[in-house]
Amino acid sequence: MSTPIRKALISSFGDPSHIEIVDSQIEPPPANHVQIKTIYAGMGGGDFLMREGLYPNQKKAPLTPGYNLVGRVHVNGPGSTKFKVGDMVACLTVYDADAELCNCPEKYLVPVPKGVDLKQAVAVVLDWTTAYGMVYRTTQVTKGQKVFIHGLSGSVGYALLTLCKHEGAEIYGTASPSKHDELRKDGVTPFSYKNKDWIQAMKDVGGVEACYDPLGFESWDESWQIINPKGGKLVGYGGNQGVLNGEVDNRSVYPYIAKLVAKGLVPFCPKSTSFYYIDRDQKTFIPELEALYSMLSAGKIQVPIKKVWTLDQIPEAHRERNNIPGIGSMVVKINDDLEA
Repeated sequence: MSTPIRKALISSFGDPSHIEIVDSQIEPPPANHVQIKTIYAGMGGGDFLMREGLYPNQKKAPLTPGYNLVGRVHVNGPGSTKFKVGDMVACLTVYDADAELCNCPEKYLVPVPKGVDLKQAVAVVLDWTTAYGMVYRTTQVTKGQKVFIHGLSGSVGYALLTLCKHEGAEIYGTASPSKHDELRKDGVTPFSYKNKDWIQAMKDVGGVEACYDPLGFESWDESWQIINPKGGKLVGYGGNQGVLNGEVDNRSVYPYIAKLVAKGLVPFCPKSTSFYYIDRDQKTFIPELEALYSMLSAGKIQVPIKKVWTLDQIPEAHRERNNIPGIGSMVVKINDDLEA
């Protein structure tokens, strides 16, 4: 028997008027799935790109966004025995987290440690696992290295900042000028992206050993210029230039990814490149999420939350995405945790 729910719906692709909150139904969880009562869902660039129809390989409309969630097990489907009703779990859902209930494959569920702040716990699922993989696997940052992070004040950018700082790196990056003073308190050197002064400034210090660039397109060519000519890596991810600038950019990012990767294949060139992405089927995903939860539980990291929306406010979140003050991640509160 289906259950009535409320959820976000992207009925067709386009501006924020194309997302609404609707009454709907959810079927019982199928075999090897678990129905989760969503408490918090993440809110980030992937959701905005999906609404515009620009996220790589996304579903066709209509669809319900919501890339990740934390919530309590509501119903176990046939064959699902790993979790008990009431257990707190996290999931990288890709879709459907912006709903009161969500059916998730059991194999993707990760227990959320008791006592952690659930807003921080949901931000870790996507934003911080993305950063973790880049810092500890792709670039293997070590003490004393110089790193450059585009979007220092954003959800992934601040996670990169925190993890690189944890390893003793010297940190530079771009951010809106209004956030520079706050970022300097974290011991980083911020620049404005638009005036391009950061390019010469980084050349003057000999370049960086790692640069993380979510903008894509022409920005990857610019970031390549600041890599240490004796050896360093440019890591592209996202391709969110339009989202971060409040514009719609309908260009395909794939030719630019190919160009990015090709830069790193030139023989005898000490500089290298990589395009990074998150996939819940990667064998590293769950262990890295568990490692981050251990760090969160131990107080080794703290995830700043700059805005908490409600389910009804999701359309407003899409309208105001670039006008939210503060640093860190945005999340959506879907249900109260009545079992807490």
